[in-house]
Amino acid sequence: MTKTRRTYPESFKRDAVDQVLAGTPLRHVAQALDITEALLGKWKRQFQDAGADAFPGRGKQSGEAAQLKRLRDDLARVTMERDILKKALAIFSQPTK
Repeated sequence: MTKTRRTYPESFKRDAVDQVLAGTPLRHVAQALDITEALLGKWKRQFQDAGADAFPGRGKQSGEAAQLKRLRDDLARVTMERDILKKALAIFSQPTK
């Protein structure tokens, strides 16, 4: 029998971390939410390290990752445009017959 991984929404994680940061002991919050202390501690570290970019989830990228992807996409588009213009220049600069 295989166990499936439980996934938690971002709001659930933020609420749990907020309770811990408000002063409720980590153990009590973990027991109340039926999660392990290690998992809650991991969420707390992620939140403290990344702040607003913590818990990106599926498909949601952090600010820097999203900007990097946008810049790479722009570079690919500009490179393609440059190659097309090079080919067009080569075609139109040939002497006419």
